[in-house]
Amino acid sequence: MSASSRRDPLAFIADEVEELKAQHLYRPLRVMSDAQGPVTVVDGREVISLSSNDYLGLTHHPRLRDAALAAVAEYGVGSGAVRTIAGTMTEHEALEAELAAFKGVEAVLTFQSGFTANTGVIPTITGEADLIVSDALNHASIIDGMRLSKAPRKIFPHRDVAALRAILRDATTQGRPDGSGPYRLILVVTDGVFSMDGDIAPLPEIVEAAEEVGAAVYVDDAHASGVLGRNGRGSVDHFGLHGRVDIQVGTLSKAVGVLGGYVAGSQALRDILVQRARPFLFSTSHPPADAAACREAIRVMDDEPWRIERLWASTRRFKAELARLGFDTGRSETPITPIIVGESELANRFSGRLFEEGVFATSVIFPTVALDQARLRTIVTAALSDEHLDRALDAFARVGRELRIISA
Repeated sequence: MSASSRRDPLAFIADEVEELKAQHLYRPLRVMSDAQGPVTVVDGREVISLSSNDYLGLTHHPRLRDAALAAVAEYGVGSGAVRTIAGTMTEHEALEAELAAFKGVEAVLTFQSGFTANTGVIPTITGEADLIVSDALNHASIIDGMRLSKAPRKIFPHRDVAALRAILRDATTQGRPDGSGPYRLILVVTDGVFSMDGDIAPLPEIVEAAEEVGAAVYVDDAHASGVLGRNGRGSVDHFGLHGRVDIQVGTLSKAVGVLGGYVAGSQALRDILVQRARPFLFSTSHPPADAAACREAIRVMDDEPWRIERLWASTRRFKAELARLGFDTGRSETPITPIIVGESELANRFSGRLFEEGVFATSVIFPTVALDQARLRTIVTAALSDEHLDRALDAFARVGRELRIISA
């Protein structure tokens, strides 16, 4: 059979792409040709960026750049192996020790991303004899981590601690569904800050509910790291819950400004993950330059607290003005500020028109959010000046009125 006459077994994929486009659910990639920052160049256009996770403006901080360059000069550009073979360098172990001190825990293990941290940790520590109890709006990486586990799972409505308590009460009184006895582990999993709505988990109440039945608490602090707590130590520090949250997952790719994820907890947790967590075992370790830059970022967060102060001052101002204009920002309590418009087509048009006006604010549509919850997801960073915010808000007002999202 010639190549020209061969039937394409993957032809259905092109049909699915066309269907996404017809439903206004297709999202082309935007391409940056400049450094991440408050003003950058995207698809050849200079824009004010409200789409970056670089909360503290560290991606191009001179101290991080210098640390990365020095590590390249000393160690080269890659580690060359997985951690358990020949890929553990002094920079990796130093980063983990410094993160443990920063988070106030016994030990830390780094992963290639926050996503791989969740998909590595959850199936490693849970199995058929356990139960996972998860918030309904937890991040996709938590959902995938649960899918990889053999443990059954229960979902409680978003931030509904009463519903969580009911699930925990039933789980402890009834035990495993097959009648073989109590669960070995009940693991309560929640985001610290929810990535699409920007609201904060009611962590003190969740911890109390878990403690009442002897359950463990697992917090994904990807969007709380660098944002909440003393010098960005996260939601556990923010609520003063040190020693009461068993597992903390964080990211090095957002406020830290570099790349990677980590899990913080006990030494025993670190030890078992080194032995069994598949993303850790089967992925090459971070380039040493990344680890060195992350180490410097931790120092910068301690040395330059004004960055977090600036982040929050700008966030409060931006939210207040959006509310005054009449935009629906949902239940956000953090620099993640959604502007909810409902329909995917409208969200895409809104984002496109803002881009034409010089503002980069990405639309978020199904399946990332529910079909009727399409939105723009904006993040104010510490690098944005008052002038940047004024120009962005002017564009939001103009385009919002033009598209009848807000009244004239």
